Amino acid sequence: MTATLTDFHYGAVTPVVSYLMACLGSALGLRCTVRSMRRGALRSRRIGWLSLGAVSLGCGIWTMHFVAMIGFSVNGSVVEYDTRLTLLSLAVAIVVVAVGVFLVGHLGARPAVLGTAGLVTGLGVAAMHYIGMAAMDAGGTIRYDTAAVVLSVLIAVVAATAALWAAVSVRGLWASLGASLVMGVAVTGMHYTGMAGVSVHLDHAGTSSQSSVGLMSFLLAMVAGPVAVLVLAAVIVMFDPEMVLGNDEQPREARPTTEGLTPGGFAPEGFAPDGVAPQRFTPTGATPEGFAPEGFAPGGVTGGGYAPEQYPAPPQHRYEGP
Repeated sequence: MTATLTDFHYGAVTPVVSYLMACLGSALGLRCTVRSMRRGALRSRRIGWLSLGAVSLGCGIWTMHFVAMIGFSVNGSVVEYDTRLTLLSLAVAIVVVAVGVFLVGHLGARPAVLGTAGLVTGLGVAAMHYIGMAAMDAGGTIRYDTAAVVLSVLIAVVAATAALWAAVSVRGLWASLGASLVMGVAVTGMHYTGMAGVSVHLDHAGTSSQSSVGLMSFLLAMVAGPVAVLVLAAVIVMFDPEMVLGNDEQPREARPTTEGLTPGGFAPEGFAPDGVAPQRFTPTGATPEGFAPEGFAPGGVTGGGYAPEQYPAPPQHRYEGP
């Protein structure tokens, strides 16, 4: 028999929390990618920020999926999950997001790069979703509507492409937060679109119902790790020195320096500000050797236009003793 399904066994709690998890992961992924772009001169930090962004975004998407699945109910059966496939879906989410983030992080948002990265990441996110579904034992055969599956994959690809574009194009803090809200809608929409095409044909009719304490404990234990990673990533982003000092949006290589400058902001003649390549120069009216200004003899007597030989240097005095 075909079971009655619902994605909202606990009402609006699970969809709202899953949406917030998707937004949090998206926001952290965007901010980490922005930091990597602003610190391009430091390769180690660039790789570190991109890695943290990929892990944050992957954990956010995966957590969204399984928080939403807490509210999934099959009337007449208790849902169970295979631990290995569940963890595999988490690994897939992180890896495919990392591929997309590193592609655009290093090669930019050119159409070919963005399209390739978005396609790989979107298909990976969809694979994460359906691997997570394959880990589910609903007490019967799970069937999918082809149109719903195709539409969910398309939404995943579009959402991933938009997320990667925003990661390298959106700079302001508020713009990043706005983009993360939109991305949360897209990612959550992909999940519930796929779930709309799910049906379960029970092997045996029963009276059991969602949700057992064991299932809740399993899902919460699975979600706890990625949530802890998201919290840690949020702390790192919030307390990064660039954020604290207010230099978060300004590229390191573009920041002006004031060393060697006068209060008016100009370099004194003959001095180059710190960070400017030194150049060979000769002070006005001086020769390179000895820097004798125009109108002065090497011996220190003014010439007033006459030859220096007419003004010999003063005689040296010797100390004869008392």
